[in-house]
Amino acid sequence: MDGSGEAELPGRFGVEGFDTGEFFRLKHRLFAYLVVEHGFRTFAMEASASAGTAVDAYVRDGIGDGAAVLTGLGFWVWRTREVLDLLEWMRDYNRGRPRAEQVGFVGIDPQRCGASLAHFGEERAGALAVLEEAHPGRYPERRAELLAAAEALEAGVREAAEAPAEAAGQASADAGAREAARRASVEDQRAGVREAARRASVEDRHHARVLARAADVVTREPGREVMTARDGHMADAVDEAVTADGGAGVAVWAHNGHIGVRGRTLGARLRERYGSAYYALGLVFGEGAFRARRMWPGPWGPRLKRPSPVAVNRLGPAREGTLEALLAARAPGTHLVDLRSRADEPWVTGTHLTRTHGAYVHRLTYRWNVAPTVPGTEYDGLLYVPVSTPSRPL
Repeated sequence: MDGSGEAELPGRFGVEGFDTGEFFRLKHRLFAYLVVEHGFRTFAMEASASAGTAVDAYVRDGIGDGAAVLTGLGFWVWRTREVLDLLEWMRDYNRGRPRAEQVGFVGIDPQRCGASLAHFGEERAGALAVLEEAHPGRYPERRAELLAAAEALEAGVREAAEAPAEAAGQASADAGAREAARRASVEDQRAGVREAARRASVEDRHHARVLARAADVVTREPGREVMTARDGHMADAVDEAVTADGGAGVAVWAHNGHIGVRGRTLGARLRERYGSAYYALGLVFGEGAFRARRMWPGPWGPRLKRPSPVAVNRLGPAREGTLEALLAARAPGTHLVDLRSRADEPWVTGTHLTRTHGAYVHRLTYRWNVAPTVPGTEYDGLLYVPVSTPSRPL
């Protein structure tokens, strides 16, 4: 910590950085702290909302295999030993606790929706089956068709959810008659059928909602429009997690570019909805290495049929005048700066260049990938790590 002391942590918390082992381990420690000391109960990740239910089942009930459900999220960047360690910690924390006191996992990204397609099956998914392999912005010419298919699926789910009372009543009466011979009450049977119908309805609604959001993202025009739509859907998914957890607290893991509060990002929308209860924490490092796919410059790079291999990318000490160099000069070790308490300091309100790497980097020029930022406008806090080492792939 720096001299300002520890920041007061609010009910929603966003944090991310690049694919570095130090960042992932720090986020693990931070989430554990938020759970134990502040009562947080939900971990929301920029990962498949469709496959996130399997991760939640693992951390709550031990269903499945940790490495397998992590792989199922579909994002190579999270398929690391560090993230698996976090899931194992969540599982250990939940063991023996009542459900109301457990921590849960939520995926918030509508991409990688294969689990939702599988939930409905090929016949019900219909035209939406193309979403399984589609990247954002791939099908703008099919927008009307795919949105209509998603709307029809959601409508069918709503109708099924609104009608089960009569059908469930008959089913429960039949079940009750059979159970009467075994001295079970009809009312108990009815309650069981109602609960089964409710759970099925919740699951159906979730997967239908994921497919509708995925259809919206893949049929947008490529570019800024896609990112804006995707961030909007991720913000809505966080809203749903906040409602589900009853206000206990949601920690959001996403890239710096999403959790910052400028523009129409995920973080900006959460700031609009929750005000100061949303705390955006950016992560930066001084020098070292991180993992990312190297792409050729130009819009075609990330869309090659054969994705470029994941490589270890190395950076020397931050250039003078950058945000990273400024933080290194202030305190050379790992430290957190609460920008809210320093809002009047010139460096907080000034413009600085900072690194912008993500899952992809330009093959030849990534060392110079920087963009201007005003720290106090973009974030509520910054966590600085002097040396980064690559995360450990599973």
